Order: sequence, then structure tokens, then C-alpha cells
Amino acid sequence: MKKHTKVYLDGMGYDVTDFICCEVCQAPANSVHHIVPRGMGGSKSRDVIENLMALRGKCHHEADFGTTFTKEMLLAVHALRMSKL
Repeated sequence: MKKHTKVYLDGMGYDVTDFICCEVCQAPANSVHHIVPRGMGGSKSRDVIENLMALRGKCHHEADFGTTFTKEMLLAVHALRMSKL
């Protein structure tokens, strides 16, 4: 398991067997997205729960390459999700 996936699961209180939904559309999630990419600055310090969110493939692709999701929108959605923990 990738480090950032473990950080997300632990930080959100999930077990590896739990159903995890996409934080944007509520469909089953299949990846953990870095809201601010690790590649910006080449540091792994972005592997923190505040910078990680579960997304399904289509939403992850849109977050990385599309125009629908902004970084600010993703941060707001994730902050709202975390406030409900």
C-alpha cells in the first residue's frame, strides 16, 4: 500500500476493508488524490491528511487534467468532509 493511501485511511478512520466513497460525487472511490501535487517542489511532505482525498477514477482525472475542479474547490470539499469526522 502506498504511504499516502495509508495516511488517508488512518486519518479518516477507515479500515482497508471499508467502503470508501468519492468525496466529490459519492461513487465508490478507487484512488487517493493529492490536492496539491507532491511533484510541486519535489517534496513528499504533501502526504498529510489535509492534502489527501478519495476520488473515483473519473473525478481523479478531472482533478488532474480537467477544468471543472479547482484546487480551491477540492480543498473546500475535503475540509467539509473532515469537519464531519
